[in-house]
Amino acid sequence: MKPIAAEVLAQWAGGELVAGEASVFVGPDVVTDSRQPTPGAVFVAIPGERVDGHDYVAAAGAAGAGAALVSRRVDADVPQVLVDDTVEGLSSLARHVVADAKAHGLVVVGVTGSSGKTSTKDLIAQVLVTAGPTVAPVGSFNNEIGAPLTACKVDAATRFLVSEMGARGLGHVAWLCGITPPTIGAVINVGHAHLGEFGTQEVIAQAKGELVEALDADGWAVLNADDPRVAAMASRTPARIASFSVAGEPGAGDLRVWATDVAADDLQRYSFTLSAAGAVVGRAPVSLRVLGEHNVSNALAAASVALCAGLSLDAVATALSAAINRSKWRMQLDQRADGLAILNDSYNANPDSMAAALASVVRLRRPGGRVVAVVGDMLELGTGAVEAHREVGRLAADAGVDELVAVGGHGPDLVAGFAASGRPARYWADKFEAAAELAPRLGALDVVLVKASRGIGLETVAERLLTEGAGR
Repeated sequence: MKPIAAEVLAQWAGGELVAGEASVFVGPDVVTDSRQPTPGAVFVAIPGERVDGHDYVAAAGAAGAGAALVSRRVDADVPQVLVDDTVEGLSSLARHVVADAKAHGLVVVGVTGSSGKTSTKDLIAQVLVTAGPTVAPVGSFNNEIGAPLTACKVDAATRFLVSEMGARGLGHVAWLCGITPPTIGAVINVGHAHLGEFGTQEVIAQAKGELVEALDADGWAVLNADDPRVAAMASRTPARIASFSVAGEPGAGDLRVWATDVAADDLQRYSFTLSAAGAVVGRAPVSLRVLGEHNVSNALAAASVALCAGLSLDAVATALSAAINRSKWRMQLDQRADGLAILNDSYNANPDSMAAALASVVRLRRPGGRVVAVVGDMLELGTGAVEAHREVGRLAADAGVDELVAVGGHGPDLVAGFAASGRPARYWADKFEAAAELAPRLGALDVVLVKASRGIGLETVAERLLTEGAGR
């Protein structure tokens, strides 16, 4: 945020300045970690299950913080703004930061979807930044703390804010839209992630569609024409519609964006011709540096957003062709010293992203080498979890995976699904034992997929496979 007086901080946070001078300026940074304050930063004291930020207000002040947002006054030599709830105070502050910036021309892009939203968010940010200063979250900073913290990074020079919006229930996306009211809203897909919390895909669609409901008539709703539940959201918004598709020109939309001449190189980096009709007309070649066929759709979503924001088709194609994977553990391709290739997609997993990752890794097969899938639990799937994991095992078998290594509580289900292939499959209760056994058996020409939900932490397996063994 731009530096503001402490009294303005109190107003924007919905609190009362109880310590410090009203006229002192604070900012521009807003942090929740007492080790991170820059000179003048606002430290938000958030109470947690294990650590209470109020215990670190003095440390934050000593590190340079200019003020603290607190829900109880503490004994510390730093100006304090007292609010009822510091998370709500942070949200209120972010809401005012964004409103002030929007009054001066800020364009806010909201992105949601069951899978792929973080990768798409990264592509959008890398395209928009070519047209002006852009703020976007690192990784998937998309919850009630991460989203407002990202919004608070907006300053007077910021032209674009990209806000990733996750949801674990109805009303969550609408609440996030209240903090960062979108100018452009992109819905990537409606899949199976968090079925355990939502119950059905129809409820997921209802939740994701809250993004387009938050748009006004001057805004743009960017919708995936290949997903019927997303395409149907056009009826839920007064905004103009931008449709994108990997299957050809969408049949509806004020702006229509699609891909033709889709092809992949040996590392599964896709090239295609970016085409547009309606509000923007033209064609331009794109050669992606990020891996996987699913990123063609993500790139079309990013292109649609950028075109809605006023960028030219040629500028969009050039920026997409230069974009890289900015968020770690998402289709991250690494190599061990002997040449072993590891596709680390361990940040998260659901049935849809598992299918996409399995399809991608099999296409990376090298002559004389094997394809091994190290996969773990997909969390939050509810009553359908057992069958969903068996289906992933079957998908791995059908795709041509040579060996399955399963980790987590649903490991036996993954193995059961893979069993009909007759190829090696084993379940490990301990991921480190699995890595220790597997590492020396992997050869220089092999390719390994590592993927599970965030709670399983399989990135540690990917790291161990990179540093241990140099087998056959």
